[in-house]
Amino acid sequence: MNPYPLLSSTTLVAVAEIGDKTQLLSFVLAARLRRPWPILAGILFATLANHAFAASVGVWLARLVTPATLTMITAAAFVVFGLWTLRPDSLDFDERRLRAGAFVATLIAFFVVEMGDKTQLATVALAARYPTHLIGVVAGTTLGMLLANAPAVIVGETLAERLPLRYIRLVAAALFLGMGVATLIATS
Repeated sequence: MNPYPLLSSTTLVAVAEIGDKTQLLSFVLAARLRRPWPILAGILFATLANHAFAASVGVWLARLVTPATLTMITAAAFVVFGLWTLRPDSLDFDERRLRAGAFVATLIAFFVVEMGDKTQLATVALAARYPTHLIGVVAGTTLGMLLANAPAVIVGETLAERLPLRYIRLVAAALFLGMGVATLIATS
């Protein structure tokens, strides 16, 4: 089994998620609900569902276009994600969802907020890049989300105030750009 899809998916998403709107949601949920384990379970199941769908779309796209076209699209997507990462996210969140209980509120809110998010779209691109490693990509992106969001849930806003988000965004952007270049080089 090739560990690279799992490792690259985990690393890319964990770093890209720092300062992302879903991480901001994690801070909000932790501060409001103060139930870390149900919140973490909600994040896990929402991410698994969301990223399994996204990875399936990526594998489907990989079958739809020629390998050369897919390489160019995937490399371009990683470059776009790198540039997108440089822009700080904000969170528009309907707090009425919090009435459903910690697990259900997190499950629904996290799934909805992750739709169209750069980490979801990165999952599509990663699965297109590694179409024979669907489980590795989904496991990696889910693990990356948990690595970035578990500290947010457990430590809350205290951690947010201490993280150098600007530098983390630069590292995430560099990782995405590097993945774009690596995609082009690997197929040359």
